[in-house]
Amino acid sequence: MDKIRIKGGKRLKGEVKVSGAKNAALPILVSTLLSRAEHRVLNVPKLMDVATIKRLLNHLGTVIEDDGQGGWTIRMPALTRHEAPYELVKTMRASVLVLGPLAARFGEARVSLPGGCAIGARPINLHLMGLEKMGAEIQIEHGYVAVKARRLKGARIYLDLASVTGTENLMMAATLADGVTVIENAAREPEVVDLAHFLIRCGAKIHGAGTDVITVDGVESLDHSCSYRIMPDRIEAGTYLTAAAITRGEIFVRGCGPRYLDAVLQKLREAGVEIGEETDGVRAAATGRIGAVDIKTLPYPGFPTDMQAQMMALMALSDGLSVITETVFENRFTHVAELRRMGADINVQGSNAVIKGTRRLSGAPVMASDLRASASLVLAGLAAEGETEISRVYHLDRGYEQLEQKFSNLGGKITRIT
Repeated sequence: MDKIRIKGGKRLKGEVKVSGAKNAALPILVSTLLSRAEHRVLNVPKLMDVATIKRLLNHLGTVIEDDGQGGWTIRMPALTRHEAPYELVKTMRASVLVLGPLAARFGEARVSLPGGCAIGARPINLHLMGLEKMGAEIQIEHGYVAVKARRLKGARIYLDLASVTGTENLMMAATLADGVTVIENAAREPEVVDLAHFLIRCGAKIHGAGTDVITVDGVESLDHSCSYRIMPDRIEAGTYLTAAAITRGEIFVRGCGPRYLDAVLQKLREAGVEIGEETDGVRAAATGRIGAVDIKTLPYPGFPTDMQAQMMALMALSDGLSVITETVFENRFTHVAELRRMGADINVQGSNAVIKGTRRLSGAPVMASDLRASASLVLAGLAAEGETEISRVYHLDRGYEQLEQKFSNLGGKITRIT
């Protein structure tokens, strides 16, 4: 199993280009199941989760030509299977996104209950409730969800939680439904908007993406071929900006405009980081001690839960006392014990983590528990004195493209041990 070894204490400096967003790429690639046309999808990141989606789409009958440079040509001449088996989807929760498209276009789907990071239950009851309101028959047995529908019907659906994947699944299903579907308390994340833009280019009629009410007027088919570029990864961008802060460095993150990062940039500024906003990127520079700031994770446009762990690593080296409150997932402090091994002073009280900043962290052997926890340990290792060795880094490969190479190009002493 691979490990990452970091010799900390190096000030990072330079420019890094952000990759395509994983959380936009997965639903967009899955949504091609809705269409009989050929599509060209650009800026597809090379990640483990994307490779899993590719295998799943191939299994279902999709033909994919990958140019190796982030460009995929996709067409689905005919459905060969309607089942997403456990072996293909056990490591990734986003696999549940095939339910809506398969039910909408082909009338049936059988999908293994999803797995993924251990950061909370994240149930799919909202997906199933919405599909039932659209007329689908649903059965759960032997670890699988089976959905059948002759043709889905438009419906008014209220989501108890503003679920991103729930919103995406139901929006995709509604594109081919008979009538109008209204999704209330919809997720407003930029990745939801990116999916809507792609579907509209394919011929869907969607209004309100980016607000809490999305209206979809169902059409007979999505037959418009298109070329579409996936949005940049705002979480990857935020991670590199935080790396500049934690190493007292200066990094320009190219490819991700500041409009995606308002909440993160605000907290970095409050901590004393100099932020420069440009049309095609953001610059972060830090010279003095980082100030302590309080953070509360919220659905977009609030502070993203996917940046909580990285900011906790930064607050561990801040000047003062900070409180991080996690409201999105109930089990997302698994990185705390590992940061403590490196000298961080963190006390968890329910959904709050109280961090007393220290002047130094020390390198140590640590273990990653999920994707963003892995990123926080990398940041801590880059700033720590001595050597840090991170195990179970396959989590990183799910969401960060060429992470070691990008940090090395910025001056970090980081290598992968195979």
